[in-house]
Amino acid sequence: MAEPRPVLEMTGIVKEFPGVRALSDVDFRLFPGEIHALMGENGAGKSTLIKVLTGVHPLDGGTITLDGEPVRIASPLQAQQAGISTVYQEVNLCPNLSVAENIFIGREPTRAGRIQWKELRRRAAELVDRLGLDIDVTAPLSSYPLAVQQLVAIVRSLGTGGEGERTGAKVLILDEPTSSLDRDEVLQLFALMRRLKDEGVAILFVSHFLDQIYEVCDRMTVLRNGTLVGEHLVGDLDQVGLVQLMLGKAMGQLDELHEHQLHSGAGEILLSADGLGRTGGIAPFDLEIRKGEVIGLAGLLGSGRTELARLLFGADQPDAGKVTIGGKQVSMGAPNDAIDAGVAFCSENRKSEGLVPDLTVRENIILALQASRGWTRPIPAAQRDELVAKYIKALDIRPADPEARVGRLSGGNQQKVLLARWLITRPKLLILDEPTRGIDIGAKAEIQKLVVSLSEDGMSVLYIAAELEEVLRLSHTIGVLRDRRLVAQIANGPEITTTRILETIASGEHQ
Repeated sequence: MAEPRPVLEMTGIVKEFPGVRALSDVDFRLFPGEIHALMGENGAGKSTLIKVLTGVHPLDGGTITLDGEPVRIASPLQAQQAGISTVYQEVNLCPNLSVAENIFIGREPTRAGRIQWKELRRRAAELVDRLGLDIDVTAPLSSYPLAVQQLVAIVRSLGTGGEGERTGAKVLILDEPTSSLDRDEVLQLFALMRRLKDEGVAILFVSHFLDQIYEVCDRMTVLRNGTLVGEHLVGDLDQVGLVQLMLGKAMGQLDELHEHQLHSGAGEILLSADGLGRTGGIAPFDLEIRKGEVIGLAGLLGSGRTELARLLFGADQPDAGKVTIGGKQVSMGAPNDAIDAGVAFCSENRKSEGLVPDLTVRENIILALQASRGWTRPIPAAQRDELVAKYIKALDIRPADPEARVGRLSGGNQQKVLLARWLITRPKLLILDEPTRGIDIGAKAEIQKLVVSLSEDGMSVLYIAAELEEVLRLSHTIGVLRDRRLVAQIANGPEITTTRILETIASGEHQ
């Protein structure tokens, strides 16, 4: 039986930026009614290929055909008009508008030039029901957590929502759509993807969760350093083989961390939280963090992990309890108080709460140090440049150009820039909220090794991650949260497994 004609084919794709060839003669094809994974490390060219396809970046070489016809896509609007819908890793919606308005922004149903609000809400509710979600489409988007906002972005991509119609998209691109979803939400998304696949929609799926790739995808294309490594049916390539293709070497980086000999955090107490809490955020909790200790926080989405971290950094103000650092009670009324006390915080949402994408790598790295000195005392240029060069080299930030715009870096390198910003301030406690979310295996291993190194050098780390294996791998003590309560603090050891942690999350008490 002859192979069907691809709905999308990209041939000999070339994309260059000043001093960087991001894509070099890359071929990619996507068939109707398949879920196709685009794989590779951060910086391999996945996002660039998607942005070329969707008209965000102009094509420097090669051809694109859609349904066998050559096309030139010069803008995201042209991509949408051609039937290519995209949901990016970061949610780009309007939190001040309702869910329904976000779903139909720019394509509202009108009559005589006036928006038909009742029809808009009806169509939005129809699309939400299609996903099987319990979402009030009249509510402000800001009233929902990041995970639900991600699902709303996916709903928006599915079409106009006319009664009885299927999606208008021929190609649906999902760029890390599951990075903020819990397991039940992932299963909802996968069920929808399979329904769309059955309707003949071609789905390009990007995820750093390998198990998800093998659960839902039919085929995969692997990129490395801007070049095509290969195209494979998922059943023809196991996970070890895939990782070796992505990294260009045998897998072993993460295994080395398993051999890290955990100790009990024998240093003196650095920070103590006593009855610290915030109404509507997290119930009062007690927590001690010792010098050189890594405390991992485990729990389901919405369990209170981020809320706990934000209280310790002063991003949210507590209405109960106190914080003691180095034996002295400190006020955590604002982040500046925390920074002055030696606490640094890398937010899970590096786009809106971390980096300034239009600034350079140098400007982003130096931001916190300059703020701590005050803007009337600028850091001398020679000292500034020496510090920036030191951390670019130490964290292997690529490209190693301090004048590169941060918004153009890969996700893994953006995360390294954010880490460099706080490490340059030499904090006593570094709070990392999902530092490896949405980045590749290689960058993930580098960041995890850095955490181990910082701990061994005496820095304390509060580490939040959705992947329990990651928490177990790095932590001396594991704090388990459930329903916005810190329900257990468990000393890590050989007998502690992901199953034990899951049982604690499920029961609300240490097993």
